[in-house]
Amino acid sequence: MNTLIFALVQALALFALAPLFTGLTRVARARLHCRRGPGLLQEYRDLFKLLGRQNVAPADSGWVFRLTPYVLTGVMLVIACALPLLTPHAPLAGLGDLITLLYLFAVARFFFAIAGLDTASPFTGIGASREALLGVLVEPILLLGLWVVAQVAGATHIDALNAAVRVWPAGHGLTLTLALLACAFATFIEMGKLPFDLAEAEQELQEGLLSEYSGSGFAVLKWGISLKQLVVLQLFIGVFIPWGQMTHFSAGALILAIVLALVKLIFGILIISLFENSMARLRFLAASRMTWAGFGLAFLAFVTLLAA
Repeated sequence: MNTLIFALVQALALFALAPLFTGLTRVARARLHCRRGPGLLQEYRDLFKLLGRQNVAPADSGWVFRLTPYVLTGVMLVIACALPLLTPHAPLAGLGDLITLLYLFAVARFFFAIAGLDTASPFTGIGASREALLGVLVEPILLLGLWVVAQVAGATHIDALNAAVRVWPAGHGLTLTLALLACAFATFIEMGKLPFDLAEAEQELQEGLLSEYSGSGFAVLKWGISLKQLVVLQLFIGVFIPWGQMTHFSAGALILAIVLALVKLIFGILIISLFENSMARLRFLAASRMTWAGFGLAFLAFVTLLAA
C-alpha cells in the first residue's frame, strides 16, 4: 500500500512539473536565440486557458480521436509510477520490467498515430504516418541499447539495469558507454527535438493531428506530450545516471534525493536545449538517415558485448 501511494505521488509530481519543464525549454530556446521569449509559467497559462474552452472535434472523427488525449496522458502516468526517480528501485515493481515499459510507450504512440487517421483529414494523416515512421526509426535504437544493458545486468527489470550501471563493471565499460550514447540519441528523438521536430511549426512535421484538437482535449494532449518528454528523459536518467538516489529512508535523504533528481532533470533539459538550438532544420526524409548513427552506436554496443 505504501509503495502504491509513493508511486502515485511520484507520477502526480511529474505530471504537475511537466509544463514547468516545457516552459524551461522555451525559456532556454529564447535565450539561446538572444530574445526575451515567454515566461517560465506561460505553459501553465496556456493549458488552463484551453481547459476552460469548448472542445470541438471534426465531424468525421470517432471515439479514437476523442479518447487519445486521455490514453496518452494515462499511459505516461502509468510509466511514471514505475521509474526510479528518488530511489534505485521502481515504486511499482510489477511495471518496472523493461519490456512492459517499451510496450506502454508503443501503446501511446499507436493511439497518437491512429488519432490522426480517425479525423479523415489528409493533413493529419500525413502527420500520423510521420509519427509512425519516427517510431519505426527510434524504437529499435532504444530497444537494442537497453537490451544490451539488460544483458550486462542479467535481467530486464529496471532495478537490475540501475544496479548494473551504478557499479559500472570494468569489463563492460565500453559496452555501457556505447549503450548510453545510443539511448541518449533515442531519448533526444523521442522528446521531439530538432531536427526531428520543430517547436515553432510542429504541425508541419510529425504532430499534424494537433491541428484538429481544441479546447480541453487539446490541453490534455499538450499536457500528455509534456509529460511524455519528462518521462522519457527520466527513464534515461534513471537507468544511466542513477547516482544520488535515496538508498535508505530519512528526511534528509529524501530532501537530498528530491533536489538531486530536479537538478539532473534541469541539467538534462538544458543540455538537450543546447544541442537542439545548435542544429539547423532538415527535411523530414533526412531524419531517417540520421537515425542510422544511433542504431550504429547500439549495434557497436552489442558487438562489444559479444566480444567481452
